[in-house]
Amino acid sequence: MQMEDKFKSIILSHNQTASSRNQYYIYIITNYHNTVLYVGVTSNLIKRIYEHKNKVVKGFTNTYNCNKLVYFEIFSDIQEAIKREKYIKGKKRSFKLDLIQSLNPNWLDLYDMITQ
Repeated sequence: MQMEDKFKSIILSHNQTASSRNQYYIYIITNYHNTVLYVGVTSNLIKRIYEHKNKVVKGFTNTYNCNKLVYFEIFSDIQEAIKREKYIKGKKRSFKLDLIQSLNPNWLDLYDMITQ
């Protein structure tokens, strides 16, 4: 399966295709079985997911083996990104599942897509 084919089911919204010098990201990662969700914010998504995948930082994601990027949004304002992260963290699991389903219905690891 070619990389383009693998990600055909991914539906990016306008705020996930924006590009600017100062970008900030909120993201959701999960474990292999998609049973644990972690919401985070970063200014460098590729570096941060690499750190999760390689267990560079000890903590929740390391303990629960969360290293599969399943959702992200891009912001040009760090305060807006932090506000969105807190909003999502405060929501129920079902809300987070709906977000993931809206972008990534097959729960693919988006890390390969963002590093192409």
